[in-house]
Amino acid sequence: MDPSTLAGLILLFGIIIGIVFSVPIAVVIGSVSLLAAVTLLGLEEAVLATAQRMFTGINSFPLLAIPLFVLAGVIMNNGGIAGRLVDAAKVMTGRMPASLAQTNIVANSLFGAVSGAAVAAAAAVGTVMNPRMVKEKYDRRFAAAVNVASAPSGMLIPPSNTFIVYSLVSSTSIAALFMAGLIPGILWALACMIVTYLYARRQPGKLKSDDHVSFTQGLLVIWRAVPSLLMIIIVVGGILAGFFTATESASIAVVYCLILSAIYRSIKVSELPDILIDAGRTTAIVMLLVAVSTALSFVMSFARIPDLISDTILGVTDSKVVVLLIMMVVLLVIGTFMDPTPAILIFVPIFLPIALELGVDPVHFGAMVVMNLSLGVITPPVGNVLFVGARVARLRIEPVIGKLWPFLIAILVALFMVVFIPQLSLWLPKAMGLIAG
Repeated sequence: MDPSTLAGLILLFGIIIGIVFSVPIAVVIGSVSLLAAVTLLGLEEAVLATAQRMFTGINSFPLLAIPLFVLAGVIMNNGGIAGRLVDAAKVMTGRMPASLAQTNIVANSLFGAVSGAAVAAAAAVGTVMNPRMVKEKYDRRFAAAVNVASAPSGMLIPPSNTFIVYSLVSSTSIAALFMAGLIPGILWALACMIVTYLYARRQPGKLKSDDHVSFTQGLLVIWRAVPSLLMIIIVVGGILAGFFTATESASIAVVYCLILSAIYRSIKVSELPDILIDAGRTTAIVMLLVAVSTALSFVMSFARIPDLISDTILGVTDSKVVVLLIMMVVLLVIGTFMDPTPAILIFVPIFLPIALELGVDPVHFGAMVVMNLSLGVITPPVGNVLFVGARVARLRIEPVIGKLWPFLIAILVALFMVVFIPQLSLWLPKAMGLIAG
């Protein structure tokens, strides 16, 4: 058998077997990459090449932004910032049907944007909102589903670690990608709000909160949240203005969060070691995924698998619409069992050349890929946000999934709007001069 064919079969069946037996995805990717490399290069060269590719994959200055943003998110999660953002969101949605659920959605968007992490948003906001919603007679399953469905909107609203990874793979401007994700992120949140509104309409007289505030009180609550929201302006605005890079902005975010927590007196010095350990644990997972995914990309390229996939897709059809649909379906399936970071590192080098050949802007393609893969974090079997949201609500995932389907359908509609209406992701970068008009 041809070595390239054998390597492809090892990759395919190795990943499937690993997923079936619930082996950690980083272990699966690393193992099959090494085995496939052995069939192509021999044992000694395969070990050396795989190790070298893993090291070079994480030996990148722009990647330093990820652990720094993770640390900033952990500081926020422990610094009482979530409560202030929830209070501000409550002022914005206080008179809407199912106002507490709408508050959860807006708060997740705000906290996710500030922290850049859907898991942190689901945990922090869910911890605050779930008890309130249960007290107001919300269905516990629906309350958990609202929290889970809306948490990933922050993965699109800048700053976003996922866009940083895509930028490294595609050599696309981080500033342009940040702006490209803003409208899709808002669309994600709006899709969740529409489903919640329709849910409330089916239960007239229920899900109404009497916890309204006066105009003056509302202004005061929003004012208390302004310092937390200001971080987005400082980080993203500094990148757009060219004052600092994404990595430098991440370090500024860490310092800003520490200062803010000191002002709020919400974090003790004795808690800092645990915060650093927590951030280090998350960073280690992300960086291991980046390392093994880089090795897998190398093996696939050496075996000419991307060329084979490209020729196969373009051999079936040359229709831009059909090809984009094929790629989106593949990514939707991939996202159900693979985290966005390794999925981007593995599949963007395969699909991006096809998209460019069809005339798709790489910034637009980044927005659709990140939005697509963000769906995977709330779908089984590997949806980490789904598991965190269910755990926060003290439920198993099965009843939560039952209430999650309407949200998934609405978000899918928003995704295909982003895919087939390029201006939704390109208008802001063009208007700000970040990409050619």
